[in-house]
Amino acid sequence: MGLANGKENARSNNGAFDVSKLQKLKSKGVKKTTDTSVVVSKGSKADPKKKVTKKNRVWDDSPKDAKLDFTDPVEGNGNGNENIQVVTADQGESMMDKEEIISSDSEEDEEDEEVGKDSKPDAKKKGWFSSMFQSIAGKANLEKADLEPALKALKDRLMTKNVAEEIAEKLCESVAASLEGKKLASFTRISSTVQAAMEDALVRILTPRRSIDILRDVHAAKEQRKPYVVVFVGVNGVGKSTNLAKVAYWLLQHKVSVMMAACDTFRSGAVEQLRTHARRLQIPIFEKGYEKDPAVVAKEAIQEAARNGSEVVLVDTAGRMQDNEPLMRALSKLIYLNNPDLVLFVGEALVGNDAVDQLSKFNQKLADLSASPNPRLIDGILLTKFDTIDDKVGAALSMVYISGSPVMFVGCGQSYTDLKKLNVKAIVKTLLK
Repeated sequence: MGLANGKENARSNNGAFDVSKLQKLKSKGVKKTTDTSVVVSKGSKADPKKKVTKKNRVWDDSPKDAKLDFTDPVEGNGNGNENIQVVTADQGESMMDKEEIISSDSEEDEEDEEVGKDSKPDAKKKGWFSSMFQSIAGKANLEKADLEPALKALKDRLMTKNVAEEIAEKLCESVAASLEGKKLASFTRISSTVQAAMEDALVRILTPRRSIDILRDVHAAKEQRKPYVVVFVGVNGVGKSTNLAKVAYWLLQHKVSVMMAACDTFRSGAVEQLRTHARRLQIPIFEKGYEKDPAVVAKEAIQEAARNGSEVVLVDTAGRMQDNEPLMRALSKLIYLNNPDLVLFVGEALVGNDAVDQLSKFNQKLADLSASPNPRLIDGILLTKFDTIDDKVGAALSMVYISGSPVMFVGCGQSYTDLKKLNVKAIVKTLLK
């Protein structure tokens, strides 16, 4: 043969296929299948004397050399290994302090190349606008009838991205009002004009009306010798306690001393869950157990923070549905009695139309049940489970639109570092693609 390559040499080294022996056998005129030491045919059976048996594993009740528990101790629910402590330095940098890079979108460039061609553009290449929306050459002003087909397509697209129907309708009405009567340049597609107007509207909505800089406000409160108080509110099961711990971790990275206040005195296991996070982050926690008035517990926690020098108090509250009158009254009392610096609504990115109902009713109840003539409402939004929604990012738009409050934090994973800022450009790009 004379074609022994690297792979065959490797095989010969392992004793599986020796080329030199085969060549010697050929020169002697002996068939290769006669020597079982060289090649074993497919039909032959292995020698029972050389049969390799699998060695049984011996399990010991207390293995010393192997670690059998590979569970991640970061995300706790109060039922984990109580002896494991996760130090904050082991987790890395919070995503809040990392800049997110957005890739350039080439879809618009591809659509622009199609404008001016004599042939009819392919609907599949046009993206989500139908090929029926052609340019209007020489038309003086846009009329509502001209805009309706493009706006209808845009509304449907927003709703597929989980934007609440009534908000998508209002946005389209706003865009129509801004474009009606406007002159359209020649060879400009109505779809492009509508999309540009909608993009401006979305950026305007998602951009915070007022700046909330927590780190700056924390230092301002420190100069006044009082702790900065944040109250986390929201419906059941959205992840308030877990994301409260993520915010605590981010503050710790900025050398801010934090204390947790366990004011969820209703749900079984809530205090233990927060206690687990506090132990893993190695920060103090104020707790009074269950069946206590959460407003009083929060007040005592703030007093304790002032005594021990904690700069920030993160108040965990019980999850409650927006229609639960007794629990909403208790929440209103907590906010009125303690006058926190920030009221954060924690909501899921998974919700669609329900986001509008939750936020609007929370604000309405806080206003109706407050004893103050100027009641405190929701100041900001923490959006959880953002990593589970793919391109269905409409809940962020719905929440901001209905409340006027900015999305301050976005939870996007299962560790303490998985908390980031809302990237407005990325959200708008996803909504319109």
